[in-house]
Amino acid sequence: MTVLKTSMRNFFAHKGRMALSAVAVLLSVAFVCGTLVFTDTMNTTFDKLFQATASDVTVSAKGSSDTGQTTSRTGKPPVIPASVIERIRGAHGVKSAEGTVFSTSVTVVDGDKDKLSPSSGAPTIVGSWNGNDARTMKITTGTAPKGPDDVMVDADTADKHDLKLGDEIGLISAVGTRHARVSGIAAFKVTNPGAAIFYLDTKTAQRALVGESGVYTNVNVTAAEGVSDARLKKDVAAALGHAYKVQTAKEVADANQKSVQSFLNVMKYAMLGFAGIAFLVGIFLIINTFSMLVAQRTREIGLMRAIGSSRKQVNRSVLLEALLLGVIGSALGVGAGVGIAVGLMKLMGQMGMHLSTDDLTVAWTTPALGLLLGVVVTVLAAYLPARRAGKISPMAALRDAGTPADAKAGIVRAVVGLVLTGAGAWSLYVAATADKATTGSGWLGLGVVLTLIGFVVVGPVLAGGLVRVLGVVILRIFGPVGRMAERNALRNPRRTGATGAALMIGLALVACLSVVGSSMVASATDQLDKTVGTDFIITPDNEQLIKAKEVAAVKSVPGLARVTEYRPTVAAFTTPDGKTLEKTDITGADPSYATDLRTKTVAGDLKDAYLPDSMSVHEAFAEDHGIHLGSRITVAFQNGTKAAHLTVRAITSDDTVIDKGAMYTSVATMAKYVPADQMPLNQLLFASAEDGRQAAAYKALKTALHDYPELTVRDQTDYKKALKDQIGQLLNMIYGLLALAIIVAVLGVVNTLALSVVERTREIGLMRAIGLSRRQLRRMIRLESVVIAVFGALLGLGLGMGWGATAQKLLALQGLKVLEIPWPTIIAVFVGSAFVGLFAALIPAFRAGRMNVLNAIATE
Repeated sequence: MTVLKTSMRNFFAHKGRMALSAVAVLLSVAFVCGTLVFTDTMNTTFDKLFQATASDVTVSAKGSSDTGQTTSRTGKPPVIPASVIERIRGAHGVKSAEGTVFSTSVTVVDGDKDKLSPSSGAPTIVGSWNGNDARTMKITTGTAPKGPDDVMVDADTADKHDLKLGDEIGLISAVGTRHARVSGIAAFKVTNPGAAIFYLDTKTAQRALVGESGVYTNVNVTAAEGVSDARLKKDVAAALGHAYKVQTAKEVADANQKSVQSFLNVMKYAMLGFAGIAFLVGIFLIINTFSMLVAQRTREIGLMRAIGSSRKQVNRSVLLEALLLGVIGSALGVGAGVGIAVGLMKLMGQMGMHLSTDDLTVAWTTPALGLLLGVVVTVLAAYLPARRAGKISPMAALRDAGTPADAKAGIVRAVVGLVLTGAGAWSLYVAATADKATTGSGWLGLGVVLTLIGFVVVGPVLAGGLVRVLGVVILRIFGPVGRMAERNALRNPRRTGATGAALMIGLALVACLSVVGSSMVASATDQLDKTVGTDFIITPDNEQLIKAKEVAAVKSVPGLARVTEYRPTVAAFTTPDGKTLEKTDITGADPSYATDLRTKTVAGDLKDAYLPDSMSVHEAFAEDHGIHLGSRITVAFQNGTKAAHLTVRAITSDDTVIDKGAMYTSVATMAKYVPADQMPLNQLLFASAEDGRQAAAYKALKTALHDYPELTVRDQTDYKKALKDQIGQLLNMIYGLLALAIIVAVLGVVNTLALSVVERTREIGLMRAIGLSRRQLRRMIRLESVVIAVFGALLGLGLGMGWGATAQKLLALQGLKVLEIPWPTIIAVFVGSAFVGLFAALIPAFRAGRMNVLNAIATE
């Protein structure tokens, strides 16, 4: 009981000093809980949507995608004949069966040809209005589509694009373009996370999406009363045989959930990873806080020991203070986590993904995990200071309070730190020289962990040398005040090292990711420059394919020297070793593709692969199946009339990024074995301008394709910019998540300085008494903070660039061979660290400047 009372008294006596550590715990726990609440809410939203929109049993084509995406090389969704409906209705347990048509490979535009697709990456769905949709949606304005000129749109899309009744909409599919006017607006009864949905009447949907009547993509089956979904599925499957896919509502919902689960899991574990980094940084803050509090209370603890307190009681007293800190910080963090989740939902709403707070999901495991993590991490972080407190002897009562117990880092710490750092450096070297990326990545991970721990352990040793160097470069110009700031930073190397290490972790990751991101952009740009020999690349949107009339429009553009078609498909390969490989990718292209993409070969000439009845294979495929130049492969193209016997004329190198692992034949060879109406459509087109007419041809291409908004024309500059923007957006998001760890590190600097000021109260009073002005005192503390921040930045940036350079060596094995150090980013982060130090010192410096001189001198 005495220990508990003492702990409570000390905790509340130093509540101001504990506040920043509590904030660090709060932020870390809040980020964990916020991530869990956010991802659980997203799961709930998608679960409700998929469960609400699925019929009791769904029947679809055997080869259809579980998520409804178009898998056909013709750009049309797989269909089933209308005759199937009568067979389904005749099955036992069927109450009703209704055929529907829908597709996700559609571009929808408004009257100005601006796209109405979601900006969040969610699908655009065009389908027939049916009874199942009427059950899950409510028409709020207008009427359902009744004829070929009607289209109904979901309320979220209508609000986002300001669509009103009577507005014209264009729907572009593999069949062609159909224009209609908005006849109605319907709102979901459950939350729609962001898909854009457009409804046509059934006959119009058949013509617009499939190009023929009497077929459906799905049949929605409703069970009779008392019949379970599983029983209904069994009976429907028995009536249809094995020619069709039959799924219960749960199976459809699970398949759809699985399609988004990978994205949700990546987001969840990435955010939890950054929360873990924040926890790691918070550990340093808590260790520093309790170490300094123990040092300041040395005399007090000595008196406690002198009057009979045992080591265990002193140790337990400090751990109880940590427990109180963990409980309070974690409890507040759980509440803040819900707020963060709501904030993330609002942010996703700005990005186009709509999430409703009505679906806010807080599982009991979330606060339990947050509290457990916060308390355990806080108590573990306080263990070393508590153990140190327990070793204070009764004789410490005779010493001056606040005397640091470890003016210099120990030899053991230095040796251990150097050994760990050396082992980490060796692991990074092994990773950089690895022959395979899978092997090297393991060594890279080990090297990152060991060097990070090594730098943390050896930090106090490095602090002594680096702070002296920084003192010469930065502090000496400020005269005596600068020298005092340097000595203050050197007074306790362990404290300076731990404070700098907290900042080091976040900045190391920033530097590493900056190097990797810049190297990826530089490598991809280098690959484009070296391998892509075409001027323009034309690509479709929303998983669509390029139709014949669009190809004709491109070929009619004046100023183009050539247009290359690119038609990927699948085929069954029978290789010389006697193996049959089903659904193997092969691309039919024009012979000019060998010029458009300068692919290296290890044998033969790629141009010869486009000769009649010829093909190329990639290096790994050739090695696996004993293929050499002149080998013959039997190729049964999808939808082909007969098998082709193709001669291997070229073996391409796997040392590339663009089209890695592709196998080619000519469009003419493919057309010889596949009927014209079954030929796969073009996935993209390549176009090259006549010499000196690139600018004019680019403008003419844009003009010619104005009426085809589903196609995007890019030159090489556009492609490089798009690539840089994509990686830049990803890095900015990661930097935003790392900002949490850096904020916690800044709190650590603030706390260290604040406690340092308290520890040096008498010293500050004496300096003020002998003539140090308030302005000089504040400057001294700010300079000390800047040195600590810059020390952490030097360690972090150096370590991060080493990690990044090693990671780039592994990327080089995948073809990304250019190492680029983003010096502007590195320099900006370094300079920013100095400003972080200035900012962190504002409050401690202000408090020190306001200190009463006589009271400070009288302090014991």
